[in-house]
Amino acid sequence: MHQLIRTARVTGLFYLGLAVTGALGFLTVRPMIFNPDDAGATFANLVAHESLARVGVALELLVVLTQALTAVWFHRLFRTVDSTASGSIAAFGLVNAVAILGSAAVLATALGVATGGPGDADTVQLLYLVSGNLWEVGGLFFGLWLVPMGWCALRSGWLPRPLGRLLVAGGVGYVLMTFVAYLAPGAGIVGDLLVVPATVGEVWILGYLIVFGVRKRAETDARATAA
Repeated sequence: MHQLIRTARVTGLFYLGLAVTGALGFLTVRPMIFNPDDAGATFANLVAHESLARVGVALELLVVLTQALTAVWFHRLFRTVDSTASGSIAAFGLVNAVAILGSAAVLATALGVATGGPGDADTVQLLYLVSGNLWEVGGLFFGLWLVPMGWCALRSGWLPRPLGRLLVAGGVGYVLMTFVAYLAPGAGIVGDLLVVPATVGEVWILGYLIVFGVRKRAETDARATAA
């Protein structure tokens, strides 16, 4: 029982690390460097704020690291519940991590161009656009990993059932949002609303895992398995 709670809390901490590094890198540092409407401004920002840009690359690498660790620990947590679903969590999470790894490499290349490498402002702007699209298409697998995560939460009974349902709905919403971004780029608020269940579910599960670990029912399950 104690081992299960410890695994759950470590999983939650890794998930928290993923949320924090993603928020700092993609939502905070990136907008300070990238100007989607002005290639010259993006180039100038990279030159003027080279250290900040390097921090941005490092944060993307930390997103990759924390996502990979979270995926593996979710598999450890739920493998006795449903090995196929827990394996899917790990596989989908790792694919998304690879997409962000590609983004980190592209951002590092853009920084190299801005600090004396071959290319110009248009090259840098193009690289940032590629990076953004890697995040966008990677969202497909970020959504997919939430579905088996929610399934395992429901099947195990170790987490609140509404949380499990919210994760499944959030995963489906995230997948739909990825397609909407390209099929209906002007959808605006519709795309934003599709990811709301995923955001709420992620905050809920990482908080629950860190604070509570798993429900008391897990103790009964663990004893039954041992018997």
